[in-house]
Order: sequence, then structure tokens, then C-alpha cells
Amino acid sequence: MTQTFQFKLLATDGKARRGAVSMPRGTIRTPAFMPVGTAGTVKAMYLDQVRDLGADIILGNTYHLMLRPGPERVARLGGLHELIRWPWPILTDSGGFQVMSLAGLRKLDEKGVTFKSHIDGVLHHMSPERSIEIQGLLDSDIQMQLDECVALPAAPKEIERAMEMSLRWAERCKVAFGDQPGKAMFGIVQGGDIAPLRERSAAALAGLDLKGYAIGGLAVGEPQAVMLDMIDATVPHLPQQKPRYLMGVGTPDDMLKSIARGIDMFDCVMPTRAGRHGLAFTRHGRINLRNARHAEDMRPLDAESNCPAARDYSRAYLHHLVRANESLGGMLLTWNNLSYYQDLMAGSRKAIEDGRFTEFTAETADGWARGDLAPL
Repeated sequence: MTQTFQFKLLATDGKARRGAVSMPRGTIRTPAFMPVGTAGTVKAMYLDQVRDLGADIILGNTYHLMLRPGPERVARLGGLHELIRWPWPILTDSGGFQVMSLAGLRKLDEKGVTFKSHIDGVLHHMSPERSIEIQGLLDSDIQMQLDECVALPAAPKEIERAMEMSLRWAERCKVAFGDQPGKAMFGIVQGGDIAPLRERSAAALAGLDLKGYAIGGLAVGEPQAVMLDMIDATVPHLPQQKPRYLMGVGTPDDMLKSIARGIDMFDCVMPTRAGRHGLAFTRHGRINLRNARHAEDMRPLDAESNCPAARDYSRAYLHHLVRANESLGGMLLTWNNLSYYQDLMAGSRKAIEDGRFTEFTAETADGWARGDLAPL
């Protein structure tokens, strides 16, 4: 740990990077997957479990936390870390994506965005300055700039307008963030599926000399090939000695392909959401526990896993829990999924250190391709 925000590159293998983000509340080993704790909880998990699985950092959401319990209340209660009993780093997103996707009637202009809460219809205004203020009240360690995320597909002029707006908001967020020792504000590259716009956005943000940089507006329904092309267009324009965060990504395959292109950090609701809906991620690929083939299968999900949810519970029991809509089913499968994601990150870090990331990726993909155990 350190009293300042620092990022060190410890090893590279091609474009893949093994690094460490050091902050007063702890060190984040990269490549890193950040479990999503939208409203101060990683759904269906105890945070002690999340930590034990290897998570160095979790994510909180500014939009949801500003609506309830409210940032001023969180601050009065000692900050988000104290409230949720997570003493290690927390990253908060700016709330911009949720405003665009969840809020009711909204109006966006240079000042910010005015919107109605999806909970009770109350009117709110979020400016770049207010987004940073909220994240400060939450006492998050890594704070994200407010940006405008355009749903794809969109007209090129609309994508360019939103990208330019996001750059102006990044400058305002930097001023609002000021000097917060030991903490960081990240900028967010926008530009939709247009490579020259991504390049312009990345270069302009790099000129602001921020502590880290994110790539936003991807994994919103576009083909994987488009996402990867945008990463390829963006990464060369980001500083080598700063962390790179791909927001909202993704599947295990997405993450491995992105690590190979120089990405350091990820977050996604996929492992927790999938677990609550009966889907398990394993070294055999995805397994749908709703399928009848598991109804009388007493074998575990993965006898070689270190996670008790995968190793010690039968498929028959997991199938029963899922089909009966029992909460325990979602809890166990979420536990398994987050374990698999953290194991994938640990395996990636070790492979980069050993100079065999390409081989690790191929071996992992081969396991997925072989598929699940044959039915009984």
C-alpha cells in the first residue's frame, strides 16, 4: 500500500500487461476484474466471500447510490467503505450510463443532465461537478468523469457530438476533482464505433494527464469484432504508464481478447446476473442449470475447482434450487461465477509473468470448446 495513487507495470507479454495499482486502501493486481456492487452490495454475495475469491476492488454506482440511500447520508455514516464493511478500494462510475438507460424523461445539455428517477419519478440534475461531488461524498477511491454514452447504432454526427461533450465534461470533472491525495479520477474515451473519433477522444484525454483512462460506450450490443477494433484504435493513444479500464466488459472470452490488446481492468454484471438466472461459467464453458439433463446428476459443476459452490454441491441440487426459484441457487451460482472470473484474472497475471499468455488463452479456449461433461 502507498499514500499516493501509483501504477506500476511489472511484466508484459506482447501487448498484455501485468501491473499493480497502489492506493492507501490497498493494491489492485492487474489484469483485474471488479465485481459490481451497484447499490453497495455485490448481489447474492457476502463481501467477505468476494474478498476471499481474490477481488482487490469492487464497483459502486453513483446513479443508484445518489437515489438511495443518498450521498449525503452515506457521508454522514462514514462513507461507503464504512457502511458496507469493505475497507479496500472502491471505484464508482459516474452515473451517466444509468441516466441514459434507466432514468425517465431526461434533458441533456452543456450543463449536465436533468432526469426523473426510475424509482419515484423525482426530478434530479447531475452536472459533471455534481457527479464528482457525489463520488467524493461516497469516499470512493477511483472516481469516473461524467460522460454521455450513446447507444449504438447511431448517426456519426450524434456520436461525434456526444464524444466532444464528454471531453468538455472531462475537463470540468478534473477541475472539480482537484487534488485528492491517494485517490484518482479516470477519463472515459467515447466515440462509438468510429475509430477516428476514438483516437481523437483518447488523445485529448491523454493531454489532461489524468491518473487513469477508461474506454466506455462498448459492450452495448455491438459485435465483438467491433469492440476489439475500437480497443485496437484507442489503446495506442493512451499513456503506457497509466491503467486502462474497459467498462462493462464482459464475457471471459471478451476479457482475454481485451487483455491481449493491453487492457488492465474490467467490470461487468454478467457473472452475478447470470448466476441469479441459473447460468454457470466454468472451465468447461457455460452451463445452464435449468436444463433437465442435470436433474439427476450428482456430479459437481467442477470437481477440480477451489470454489465450494462448484466443487461440493451436485448439479442435481443446483438444478432443483434454480427450478424452484430458491435464493440459495442464485447465491451458489454467483459464488461459482465470481470465483471463475477471479481465477481467470489470476491465471492471466501468472501467464503474463511467465511469458505464455497466448498459450494460456489457447488452453482456456480449448477447454470451453470441448464443452461440458457428457450427460449421464
